[in-house]
Order: sequence, then C-alpha cells, then structure tokens
Amino acid sequence: MTFGEQPAYLRVAGDLRQKIVDGSLPPHTRLPSQARIREEYGVSDTVALEARKVLMAEGLVEGRSGSGTYVREQPVPRRVSRAGYRGTLPSNPFRQEQAEAGARGTWESSSEQEAATSDIAKRLGVQEGDRVMRTRYVFRDAGEAMMLSTSWEPLAVTGRTPVMLPEEGPLAGCGVVERMAAIDIVVDNVVEEVGARPGLAEELMRLGGVPGHAVLVIERTYYASGMAVETADVVVPADRYRIAYHLPVK
Repeated sequence: MTFGEQPAYLRVAGDLRQKIVDGSLPPHTRLPSQARIREEYGVSDTVALEARKVLMAEGLVEGRSGSGTYVREQPVPRRVSRAGYRGTLPSNPFRQEQAEAGARGTWESSSEQEAATSDIAKRLGVQEGDRVMRTRYVFRDAGEAMMLSTSWEPLAVTGRTPVMLPEEGPLAGCGVVERMAAIDIVVDNVVEEVGARPGLAEELMRLGGVPGHAVLVIERTYYASGMAVETADVVVPADRYRIAYHLPVK
C-alpha cells in the first residue's frame, strides 16, 4: 500500500456507503453478502468482513437475526434551537422552543441529592463531596425521546429554599433564571460548550439509538456574578438532530 492510500476495507466500505447515499442500495435492501463483496471487489474474507463492520458502526446498516444485514432508513435531521434565555417567557429553553413549535413536547424528571463528583465540583466551583441536587430529564417530541439532560445545583445555594427541587414547589417548571431570581440571585451569564462522543449504552437505550452512534453533548452552566448556580449536560442524538444557535447582534 502506497503512502496516502486507504486500506482495502475502507475503500470497499466507502463504495458501499456511496451506494447507500445515492440510493443504489435503498433502505431495507439487503447488503451484499460477505462472499458477494469478496467476489465483486476482489478482496479477502477479512477485508469484506471489516468493510461490513465499518458500515454497521456508522449506523448505515443493521443486522437482523437469521436474515442478514440490511440498509437502515436514515432519519431526516431535525433542528433543536438554542436561542439562550428570553426573559419575557417564564420557562426553560425547551418549554419556550416547544411552545413556538406547537407544544408537541413533553418531559419527565426526577431529582435527588448526591455528593458532587470531582468534575461536577470543578464546574460548580464547590468542593468535591459537597451536596448537590441532581435532576435528570427525558424530553420527548411527539412522544419520541429526543433529548436527555442532567443538571446539578449546589445545595449551598438552593438548599432550604422554595426552589430546592427544580420541578416541584411554586416555581416548578420555570427556568433557572426565574428560580434563582426568586431567591434574590441574578443570573447574568450562560456558557454552553458543544462536543460529540459515542453515546453511552444507557443513553442510546433511552434515545432509541444504535450502539456506537454519536451524540451531541451540550455542557451548560449558569452564572450569577461569576458564581455557578447550575450546570448541566444535555445529550442529543447526532444522527437525528442538529443544534441551531440564534445569536442576536448587539
């Protein structure tokens, strides 16, 4: 193999991928067998097998027990809008966006106290082991799980206040900004960092994804005069959604 030349299995996978993309191998079509790939491309069984593995890892094909490997139907990516805090609406960003989209969204949540891990402690600017309130969310669009979120708030800030539980009490369902304002804390900055990684098994099971699929992760932190009052990880399936930011020019 000369310098810069792709390994044979990647070249075979690339050709099959192009056939899937251009419709030569439409959804629900059976992928050529390992023997067929070997004969058509003049490669070894090992190369044919590795090429099929690449397509499966990319989520382009799926195995069906006792039947073979078939081209998956690819979803058309939908947009998740991130427009930041809008003070005219007393709700969190998901509720605001869903209201604008026709209120198809639903969500479920659960909260419990725990000790801050080293990572969460660093993000919140507290000591490892300090008590935090962790809240886990599953957001659904038209019944389909489309986003997961886990948030942490330092109980040194919210403990023994009416907003200690984000989804209970008089401000249940309101956003972080409104809840903090109720205890005289003014949120003045929000930072979001977006990255991608393979989805964890538990995440993909909840989101209906395929093992090995990538997810987009938004690491979000709300600040009040430099003090972190909430940090969260928002997880979205990368094959089904795109993150769209609306950034007004000041």
